[in-house]
Amino acid sequence: MSEDKEAQENELLALASIYDEEEFRRAESAQGGEIQLCLELPPDFKLLVKGEKTAEYNVCFLPPLVLNFELPADYPSTSSPVFSLSSKWMTKAQLSSLCQRLDELWEENQGFEVLFMWIQFLKEETLSFLSIQSPLELNRSSSKGGGERRKTDPEAKVGTQCMSQSEKPEEKKADVKKENSGQHFSPSSQSDPRAVVLMDPHSDPLPQLLDFDEAQRQRAFDGKVFCCGICFSDKLGASCLCFKGCQHVYCKVCMTEYFQIQIRDGNVQCLNCPEPECTSLATPSQVKQLVDEESFARYDRLLLQSSLDLMADVVYCPRHSCGTAVMVEPDTTMGICSACQYAFCTLCKLGYHGVSHCKITADDLRSLRDEYLSATPEGQKFMEQRFGKRVVQKAVEESFSRDWLKENCKCCPRCGTNIQKVDGCNKMTCTSCKQYFCWLCLGALSKVNPYSHFNNPHSPCFNQLFHGVDVDDDEFWSDEED
Repeated sequence: MSEDKEAQENELLALASIYDEEEFRRAESAQGGEIQLCLELPPDFKLLVKGEKTAEYNVCFLPPLVLNFELPADYPSTSSPVFSLSSKWMTKAQLSSLCQRLDELWEENQGFEVLFMWIQFLKEETLSFLSIQSPLELNRSSSKGGGERRKTDPEAKVGTQCMSQSEKPEEKKADVKKENSGQHFSPSSQSDPRAVVLMDPHSDPLPQLLDFDEAQRQRAFDGKVFCCGICFSDKLGASCLCFKGCQHVYCKVCMTEYFQIQIRDGNVQCLNCPEPECTSLATPSQVKQLVDEESFARYDRLLLQSSLDLMADVVYCPRHSCGTAVMVEPDTTMGICSACQYAFCTLCKLGYHGVSHCKITADDLRSLRDEYLSATPEGQKFMEQRFGKRVVQKAVEESFSRDWLKENCKCCPRCGTNIQKVDGCNKMTCTSCKQYFCWLCLGALSKVNPYSHFNNPHSPCFNQLFHGVDVDDDEFWSDEED
């Protein structure tokens, strides 16, 4: 018995020296412990999810197999370890098959320590032994609908625990002999009570598997050394940021400064990878980890606003004290703010004026026209959805009309009517109010003697009646013709 005790102590000490605390935990009150075994997956291993929609997910890690064991007093000379094997993603039949194989390994090596052999088998040969290949099929509907993984075996609870100290030695010995009596559990005929499925039958297994994979990937990344592409310093992954789309790595110090500058300048859509021509964007969670609360609040606000700007049916309340996002009905230019109840025109941003023309400035109208004409077909379609196709086209036409009038016409100094000069001298007559005026200085002329304006030496238009006009010697003009 003393030799068995010494062998057990040596084996447990060896396991503690080989595996870290997260992989191996020794029991405090008995000769036993728990081992977490992460399987070595091949490259490009995938999960295949079948249900309403079929999808594949690349994974590098799956939740570990958990081997709980207790060493009987006569181990390793006579009895094998008492154990249970549990998993969050394997079936009861697969775990039962592994339990049977562990029994076989003990029979082949009875009288010797087998824990390390078991661990190596489970860690390195489980996938090949169970013929598990990529893609690993995960049926989400069966996990919720009451398949094999939902069934609760009352004996499974027994299999999750090693023998307690309250049991009698005779009962322990009897159970040990039963374990080693050569009666193995065949997956095709009977499930092994030592095989325990840890998955909650009422939960979706996919998020748990993907979350574990993400956590393990981050852990592996944190332990590697990377060279920052900005400051060219070698740093651990725990001090670096990896862009998920391109896998380019930079240190957090450089990226924090870069993010803060971009957010301060309002370029929240430009938090992309600094690598030239790379378009991978930082995720909001990555930004939140690096910048202070005030900067992230600004980033979050501007990001929401930029997203709303890309929605054709969303405009903003024009009141400076409000600025609330407003949903606009299709084919209308009226918006009603849900916060301040202000009804406004989405085109000119003034109070809603129905079918009346917008009181929009020439510069604003010209800007709208130029933006529309210079936009891509997709951009033009977006503006037509936001303002209405008829409204945009009318605004373009009106802008062109205003520009033409500005270049070719002048306003009557009395009534403001646009007057185009086609031919004749610089003494003009308004077609609307019949007022005489000078085409050069737009001054009103006397109805009695309108030409005195051009004959007075003190007039700014002295002797300029025909200034800029090609005069034909054979052609004369009269007041009536003017």
